Amino acid sequence: MPVHTILGANGNIAKIVSEELAKSGISVRQFSRTPKKVNPSDELISGDLLDSTAVSKAVKGSEVTFLLAGIQYKSAVWERDWPIIMRNTLDACIAHGSQLVFFDNMYACDPSQVSHLTEKTPLKPQSRKGKVRKQILDMLWAEVKSGKISAIVARAPDFYGPGASNSVLDELVIKRMRTGKNAQWLYSGDKKHSFIYIPDAGKATAFLALQEDSWNQTWNLPTDDSYPTVKEIVEMINHELATQLKLQVMPAWLVSTLGLFMPVMKEIAELRYQLDSHYCFDSSKIEKAYGLKPTKMKEGLRFCLKD
Repeated sequence: MPVHTILGANGNIAKIVSEELAKSGISVRQFSRTPKKVNPSDELISGDLLDSTAVSKAVKGSEVTFLLAGIQYKSAVWERDWPIIMRNTLDACIAHGSQLVFFDNMYACDPSQVSHLTEKTPLKPQSRKGKVRKQILDMLWAEVKSGKISAIVARAPDFYGPGASNSVLDELVIKRMRTGKNAQWLYSGDKKHSFIYIPDAGKATAFLALQEDSWNQTWNLPTDDSYPTVKEIVEMINHELATQLKLQVMPAWLVSTLGLFMPVMKEIAELRYQLDSHYCFDSSKIEKAYGLKPTKMKEGLRFCLKD
């Protein structure tokens, strides 16, 4: 039975990927500081992604390695840790002949191009976090170009879904409205914005790893192309809940002020361009190539509200 290793086990995407791999007859190895089984047969290895020896041990014997880790949402931490994590992962995959699937976001893309994000959108980041993402992508593609490794970059916009953790839409809108509170958002509520349904992202990431012709490419994962505004999402949820809750939008000056006291607000501020502009993620490449279709926003929200 082939072995696939999950680096960064038990996160939102990792759980779905693990379930999908097991359904396909893959033996799943979970690696993190405190890994937990997703499938009864999962192998658990504890360790730190910053420890090259531990990463090498986890990757050894794996046909495919998935780098699905999330780290503290702080620019200084990203600048310090992400290059080490990617270097350790690449070295382990090269040493043990494992292919690599890297789950990425859109931070490295040119901010002026966010109204239509495709796999060909230039990587010209302006934010500190975006520059880190480009740095580690450059590391990955350099090894692919050298022929030392085969890789897939699976990209996603902001996510939401049942049981989601660290999802801005879930925390500020869905969970608040479920408990009878008005929704909140940052900068603007009337800009088009892409949100990917977590099960769609995880299933497509696992699917890509099992295809012969998907490698050494970037893939935008299946995302609803209706591009609803947050105001429209609030209307959808009000309809489902039979409520008349409002959307409270924090203007730029308030976000900046809160950043003086709340570190997470300071971190969000550099990505303002994703929230006060139309932010539209095009996944037509994967849809045309493999027929994968995204969950429509209304349907995804219904699942979240049942959770």
